[in-house]
Amino acid sequence: MAQDITEALNRIFSTDSEIYRGRGFMHRLGFGERPALLNIDLANAWTRPGSPFVCDEMDVIIPSVQRLLGAARSKGIPVIYTTTAYGVVDGPHTDMGVWHHKIPALAELKLGTDAVAIDERVAPEPGEQVIVKKRASAFHGTYLSSFLCAHGVDTLIVTGVTMAGCTRHTVEDAIAEGFRPIVVRECVGDRVPGVVDWNLFDIDAKFGDVEPLDTVLDYLKNVASFAERPTGAVQASVTTGGSL
Repeated sequence: MAQDITEALNRIFSTDSEIYRGRGFMHRLGFGERPALLNIDLANAWTRPGSPFVCDEMDVIIPSVQRLLGAARSKGIPVIYTTTAYGVVDGPHTDMGVWHHKIPALAELKLGTDAVAIDERVAPEPGEQVIVKKRASAFHGTYLSSFLCAHGVDTLIVTGVTMAGCTRHTVEDAIAEGFRPIVVRECVGDRVPGVVDWNLFDIDAKFGDVEPLDTVLDYLKNVASFAERPTGAVQASVTTGGSL
């Protein structure tokens, strides 16, 4: 059934692409010179069976992210993870906002539990950022944008789940914040057949570039090591100076 849905969507996308291109959509952002890798919510609640949040295709996503992590770390680029977790899930004054009225299962994402820990198969190494977020986008209410700017990042390679939710909203905010979002096709997922295909198509038309894993790996192979690049905004802020 999932394959039938994908094939039907691909036929639709072929026609829709012609419409978008005719109206000036679907241009390429391309890769910049200073990338960072952002892994969205690859925590146990989304990657392991038994949770209401678990996503499909983890047998493809996890190995693909592992390859990407190896390439990113070999070039010393910033690697960032997010997880969604809440400190207060009981009583009338939780930190889940209104969202838990829509998804009561959010109460299972308790800060400090195994559910919200990053899956050990793609675990962060010392010095890599793990940002705890409480909303869909990795940018909402977090220090992500300032962290990326401080390191002169211009390209944000995005993996994770869910494609229709946290991953998509992060990509939309990334381009709004001035970064080039690159979504790695084999490294994203969701729970419902067709959702990934549709959102990848729509993002590629409007908000970022969707690229296959091999293309992103080739880019990382050829990009200069992070330490060899001037830090851009950081260097400019130092040299410009100014009084306080």
